[in-house]
Order: sequence, then C-alpha cells, then structure tokens
Amino acid sequence: MAEVVFEQVGKVYGNGFQAVQGLDLTIHDGEFMVLVGPSGCAKSTILRMIAGLESITGGDIHIGAARVNDLPPKDRGIAMVFQNYALYPHMNAYDNMAFGLKQQKLPAAEIDQRIQQAATLLKIGHLLKHKPGQMSGGECQRVALGRAMVRQPAVFLFDEPLSNLDAKLRVSTRVGIAQLHQSLKTSQQPATMIYVTHDQVEAMTLGDRICVLNQGQIMQVDTPMNLYLHPANKFVAGFIGSPAMNFLPARVCASDQGLALDLGLNQPLPLPPAKAERLHGYLNQQVWFGIRPEHIRYRSAPPRDKATLRADIQLIEAMGNEMYLHFLSGEWPLLSRTAYEDCAALQAGDSVHFELDVAQAHLFDVHTEVAI
Repeated sequence: MAEVVFEQVGKVYGNGFQAVQGLDLTIHDGEFMVLVGPSGCAKSTILRMIAGLESITGGDIHIGAARVNDLPPKDRGIAMVFQNYALYPHMNAYDNMAFGLKQQKLPAAEIDQRIQQAATLLKIGHLLKHKPGQMSGGECQRVALGRAMVRQPAVFLFDEPLSNLDAKLRVSTRVGIAQLHQSLKTSQQPATMIYVTHDQVEAMTLGDRICVLNQGQIMQVDTPMNLYLHPANKFVAGFIGSPAMNFLPARVCASDQGLALDLGLNQPLPLPPAKAERLHGYLNQQVWFGIRPEHIRYRSAPPRDKATLRADIQLIEAMGNEMYLHFLSGEWPLLSRTAYEDCAALQAGDSVHFELDVAQAHLFDVHTEVAI
C-alpha cells in the first residue's frame, strides 16, 4: 500500500508537444482513483509515467516515501494490467501468474500459496491449467489480474483493461475489479489502485475519486457524485453523466420575481434565490445553461406557471424502462430522459411540451466555462 504523489509533473516529447503540464495530484493509500477523459487527454501517459514506462521532463513522482523519477519499473513496487492482457500464450494460467514470482526466486510453497489465494478471490481456480487460447477474454483478464495480485504490489495500475471485452463481460469484470478492491480492504491488505478509462460509466461505478483530464490538464478531482452534482466547469458537466448534459445559451434578465433566464421559451425561466444570488453580476449577459436529460420532463399538457418548451420529437430511443426523446430548441439539440410508462404512446414527429426543472440546472460563464 502506498500514496502516489505528482508534484508539478510535466511531459514534453521530442517534437515539442507538451502532453502533460504542471500536474499536481495526490492519490491516497488504499484509494481507487480513476483517470478519465477523452482520447488524447494524456491519461495513459500519466499511468505509464507512474510505472516508469514513460520518462518525465519536469517535476517529481513519489510512490510511498520514495522519489521514483529515476527508478526502473521493477523497483517501483507496481503491477500493471494491460488492455491486451499480455499473457504468455505457451504457458497455462498458473505459470503465467507464477512467472514474475519465479524471477524473484521466491520459494515454490510461497508461490503456490499466493496463486491459490488469488485464484480463490478471482474465482479462476478451475482455469489454472488452461492456456490463454482456451479461455475467454474475461477469463484472460481475470488471470492478468491474478498475475498482478500475486506480486503483492504497493500500487495496481489498470490501462483500459476492459476495452477489448464485449458489453456483458465488461460489466461482470468491472464488478470483479470493484470486489477485488473491497476484498483487499476487508482482508486488511488495502491496495492503491489507479485505473485509466475513457468510459465515464466505468469511472462513476469504480472510483473512490475520479480525476477528469483534458489536454493534459486536470479539470476536476472529486468523488463520483460530487462530479455529477457539482461539476466545476462546462467540460466536466458535459463529460460526466450518461446521457450527456444538455446545453443552451441563455441571457440573464430581470423579472417581477427577480432574475430569470431568457432561453427563447414561451416565457423567461425564473431563477430560485440561491441561483439568482450568484448571477447578479451577469444581468443582461449571456451564460451557458446546462440541464441533465432527466430534468427535462415530458408533459402531456403545458403545466400552469411553468416555463415550457414545445417541440417536435425527432427521434425516440427505447431503452427498456425509459425512453430518450430527442428534439430541437431552435438550432440546439436536446434530450429528455423519461420513464417508459409516461410516454409509451409517443412517436417521432409528435409535437409535445417539455418542462425544464431550473432548480436542477447548472450555469457556466460563457467565456471561462467555469461554473457560476
């Protein structure tokens, strides 16, 4: 178990491209930290810098009490699980898991004990004599997890380990990784885990905390629910949450009740006092209005004294217990997430009313995109 600390870490490639700039991040002992962001945001580069597979060009990285800038990967106390499993095809699962331990010249009895413990925890005891070609993708991934576990590392590193699996296997293996982290905590062997993914659903379901990255910079580090409920900026708001948040340009205006937002609806949208207080400096200015799909509600008739939008449904996606209703507000595409029983009779082309729950909305500065 070890804390991982980045202090002003930078990475500049030989062609002058700056992949990471001034990264400050602390990952606590025993924490499950997820690095998430779009392709090219440097999340895998950061993971490889921890592992020692990528050099750094500025700052310091500490694992536990050690500064590891110049330590080779084998001396960093880490174990890495790759996207492609990286199992030896000519070895069975037992020998794949034992290989690194044999290189350390550990006693055979200890090697066997570690492998049997990991196999029990990961439910792969029946696979120990199988070679990779005889196993499914999910089984291979669990063997790769076991190979990392038996090394008893200070830090586990996961580089998009589920991206090669089908949807069902992704879910079951994701649950297995979460259970592994919890089991190690319960057994008084808590492990620091750092997990890279571009899938924000994986991030939300796995992480104790999530570090959202964009273009080599940290956008926000927080718990999954705080990221969802209190995004620090428009990027985080749009990236975290599935389906993604809707955005509309809005003008802050005065009304009889105080401040309101002009969204081009049938009437200005009154702001609750808490939100209005934060917008006093924005009177007659543009802001970004963000609202999640579940807070745009389909109504069979326009409710009284509520700001509503009437629009034609362009597309309906049936998701089982809920429906995704796609429509336009002017030129802006919007999405409503609605329970199936509330809109089962709707069809594409229907003209309907939508109510916007402004109490749940998010507002962002139009220039800095920082949350207001």
